[in-house]
Amino acid sequence: MRRGAGPGVAIALLALPLLSPAQGAPATGMDLLQRMHDAYAGKWYATLTFVQQTSQHRANGRDTVSTWFESLRYTDQFGSQLRIDIGPPSNGNGVLYTADSLWIMTAGKLTDTRGGGNALVPLIESVYMQPVARTAAELAATHVDLARPAVKGSWEGREVWIAGVTSASDSTSPQIWIDAERNVVVRAVFKVVASRPAMDARFDGYVALAGGWLATKCTFYVGGQLVQTEAYQDWRAGVPLPASLFDITQWTTAPHWAGHFRS
Repeated sequence: MRRGAGPGVAIALLALPLLSPAQGAPATGMDLLQRMHDAYAGKWYATLTFVQQTSQHRANGRDTVSTWFESLRYTDQFGSQLRIDIGPPSNGNGVLYTADSLWIMTAGKLTDTRGGGNALVPLIESVYMQPVARTAAELAATHVDLARPAVKGSWEGREVWIAGVTSASDSTSPQIWIDAERNVVVRAVFKVVASRPAMDARFDGYVALAGGWLATKCTFYVGGQLVQTEAYQDWRAGVPLPASLFDITQWTTAPHWAGHFRS
């Protein structure tokens, strides 16, 4: 598969993001979310598609690698919606996420619905689109204490602001790490399921894209063990995505951009 830019991306990359003008230090986690919002309000892309090579790392050493096709969009009505087709979309297998809900599709049929959703979605898109109070409400389930003072730290040689911690060495509190210059998430540590260890999600390989940024490599650790690695390809921002693509009743009948994907 070819990596990175196709014609659509080449056009989108013409609109490179301007790094945020000098911003004051955020006093709290809420201030940090406001800082993120203000840096790209009216500029960040509202739709995104990409192909993802997903490596799932098993405790027995038998890793699996699969191709996922992902579609992300923001609307005021639904907030951010993330559709993931696991394998060819024609197979009908995948999930639909919002910040607070999850729908699981198997062979084009709804097989399960769960609360909880995907709390990472607000951090990668919604925060730039909607009032900060809404983003904070969507992050409430993570138990990141946004009232705590924001703490300065560093990540991969770059300055960051950390929300939810008592100090940069605090490794146990639910927390969010934000690149201080780019105002994008680089790390998030919190429990996805209350009865399981915390997930440590890391976002790397950022590229400038259509007035915003995109992390093109993501890694996920649970209990200190690497469980999943994601590498993005063929990303496109600002592309038209029909509402039907995010309608579970039209999961296999809605027009899908991946029908034009070529290896």
